[in-house]
Amino acid sequence: MPIRRILLLGDPMLRQISRPVSDLSSAAPILTDLRDTLAEFRRTHGFGRGISAVQIGEPIRIIYLEVDGQAYEIVNPVFVGKSAETFELWDDCFSFPDLLVRLRRSVEVRLRYWSPDGEQHELDARDSLSELVQHEMDHLEGILAIDHAIDRNSLAVREEWKRQYQSSPVFPEASQRKTLFS
Repeated sequence: MPIRRILLLGDPMLRQISRPVSDLSSAAPILTDLRDTLAEFRRTHGFGRGISAVQIGEPIRIIYLEVDGQAYEIVNPVFVGKSAETFELWDDCFSFPDLLVRLRRSVEVRLRYWSPDGEQHELDARDSLSELVQHEMDHLEGILAIDHAIDRNSLAVREEWKRQYQSSPVFPEASQRKTLFS
């Protein structure tokens, strides 16, 4: 399938709420486009773990993730739970690749979704995977990371972020946290 153009900050489609997929089997070609577009973005920008369909101009509830060698094809996702415990991090986005935003996310989330073959799944995500899931779920609601900026000092261009913040730890020690979904 083709590599698709990623919509950039300012495109009004990024603010649309994505509609559910009515025929799960119709998700397969879009998931292929998302996979190929993610691979190309990684090749050209050097980062990237996930992408939502709305970012390639398809305002439907589909997300594709690749994390630690595992691919997730997520159709019609819904949150089942979120931890009250949060952490702060610098987040980036394919739709504004040279800008980072300091924000808060839940440490853990549980997501229910369907695969293109009609199987229902649940995903318990912690730390960086939790952050990624929340980021992509926001896209499906027309919400961008910049909407979650902690304050007016919570935006940085990538070059300055590397100078100022890159070595800062993000996640609290696992031994100091309770587990929500275990």
